[in-house]
Amino acid sequence: MPLLGHALKLWRDPLGFLTSLRSHGDLVRVDLGLMPMYVATSHDLVHEITVTQARSFEKGRFFDRLRPLAGNGLANADGEIHRRHRRMVQPMFSKERIAGYSHIIGRHARTMADAWAPGQIVDIERAMADYSIETLAATMFSTDMAMPAVEAVRTNLPVLLKNLLIRAASPKALDRLPIRANREFDAAAAQLRAVIDDVVAQARTSGSTDRTDLLTLLLAAQDADSGNGLTDTEVRDELSTIMFAGAETTAAALAWTFHELAGHPEVEKQVAEEIRSVVGDRDVTIADVPRLPSIRRVLDEVLRLHGVTLLMRRTTVPVRLGAHDLPAGTEVAFSLYALHRDPDVYGNATTFDPDRWLPDRREALQRHHFVPFGAGNRKCIGDQFVWTEATIAIATVLQRWKLSPAPGHTPKEIASAVAHADRIPMIVQPRD
Repeated sequence: MPLLGHALKLWRDPLGFLTSLRSHGDLVRVDLGLMPMYVATSHDLVHEITVTQARSFEKGRFFDRLRPLAGNGLANADGEIHRRHRRMVQPMFSKERIAGYSHIIGRHARTMADAWAPGQIVDIERAMADYSIETLAATMFSTDMAMPAVEAVRTNLPVLLKNLLIRAASPKALDRLPIRANREFDAAAAQLRAVIDDVVAQARTSGSTDRTDLLTLLLAAQDADSGNGLTDTEVRDELSTIMFAGAETTAAALAWTFHELAGHPEVEKQVAEEIRSVVGDRDVTIADVPRLPSIRRVLDEVLRLHGVTLLMRRTTVPVRLGAHDLPAGTEVAFSLYALHRDPDVYGNATTFDPDRWLPDRREALQRHHFVPFGAGNRKCIGDQFVWTEATIAIATVLQRWKLSPAPGHTPKEIASAVAHADRIPMIVQPRD
């Protein structure tokens, strides 16, 4: 359409539009307003962008539009800043650190499950969002500082996520229009930044180093080469990035997991029996996570079906991508959601089938065919945290409760950073 290009189609049905592009070729031009964007639709081209030729790309328009929320954190940083920050942040997601966080994860999962009553209708989408936000905030901030941050995240993060995809796909000139989406996004980003700034300043002033929350670790982090630490603004940006990247991914994966299991009782039975065999009646711990492979297969399948909607890169030099020559400054996008529904790679691509991740079938896939957390030096730094958090939550809930769909509503996919559900009302009944 004149002036809007393909933006209207993307706004109206982003998931359908992105999935449809595969039929037009491996690299498809899409116009966002007057700006051309090229969408890579094949696994091989996405691998070129994220791994083989990663140094020829920087973060693109999507991440420019994320800057009001995440500043210059890992999601947005490029070059030496990205390498320096990643070196400093990576140890905070080591196996040892995640093992320490697992006690918080388990406690929050038990609190959530204990709050339900037999026969209650629970909005699982909302419950998992609250769980993931509160759990993430509790690992990021010490107990005495957590509440203002938790409330700010719970209030503002859904507003930001709801409007982010539309904002990223809109001509930048529209940012200045006083429409509701812009007002809500700007106000939520400003409020969230202000609260985190206050918490960071409070923690810096206290000078306490005996806590193990992410905020304390970030304040104490030193770069191995320069010996310099992060400024308060850089700490704020990294915390915002972790919240943005971690909260919705975990919440959506958990909500879709319970929905899909309820629709596939034979899989649900297998998972419940495995939990009973491995865990029994005791609390779920991090030691149980690798001993619950059926949950991992279910999570892999959920992340394949309901993954990241859109990511973008920008060429910094002329690039040959497959058979296509792109000049420097070209915006290139790809959708993990669409990529993981490629019928040429996945048989019955839109069908929920955790058995496709059994070892013998998984080996038939090339490594770059399944990249739910990205690939290369931009791969999500918190992927193991998400696996641990989701596995403990699923096992804790299914150990106690059997969930079934509440009548009257069929969940619909909503495109945000990931494809989450509008609502998933479910009836909970005691497992036994």
